[in-house]
Amino acid sequence: MADAHEKVETNVSLLIILVTIVVSIGGLVQIVPLFFMDTMTKPVEGLKPYPALQLAGRDIYVRESCMVCHSQMIRPFRAETERYGHYSVAGEFVYDRPFQWGSKRTGPDLHRVGGRYSDEWHIAHFMNPRDVVPESVMPGYPWLADNLLDGEEVQHKMQVLKDWFSHPYSDEEIANAPQAVEGKTELEAIIAYLQNLGTAIKTVR
Repeated sequence: MADAHEKVETNVSLLIILVTIVVSIGGLVQIVPLFFMDTMTKPVEGLKPYPALQLAGRDIYVRESCMVCHSQMIRPFRAETERYGHYSVAGEFVYDRPFQWGSKRTGPDLHRVGGRYSDEWHIAHFMNPRDVVPESVMPGYPWLADNLLDGEEVQHKMQVLKDWFSHPYSDEEIANAPQAVEGKTELEAIIAYLQNLGTAIKTVR
């Protein structure tokens, strides 16, 4: 036994191969079962794919790299839930491609921000954050109020999500997408997205 152990420790190539095998098996044992758990793969009750305006807002959120400073994942710890609300559950992220969990909290977690502030508050916050949060280090995004949405682009994204990822959009929803965002600004879209965040779980508490 000692000879075999010494052989593994002194043979770098063999050690790398064995470590890779062990890590792969451990990873598969932890990850594969998740694909067969309903709580991981099925949306929570009341969750629907983003309508046209919110979908456009989500993509603006991604484009502006908001996840760099804001996470969207509340962990099941008292310090987290008391500050942000109900902890995040996997079924809330079924229609997020990619999910916006983030990796850092320069600003607060946004997963339960939906409905917490008025649209007017969000408008002021995006135009100049320090008007509503004096200590904020967030930059302003005033140009969002000047940029209009492209309805055909939003429609195309919805069609791709339906065809390739089985998001349950109806043909009517896709056909009406350009009309739903007509004349809307990027600022209105991102606010619509934020106002929706975390609201599905509130309906099933």
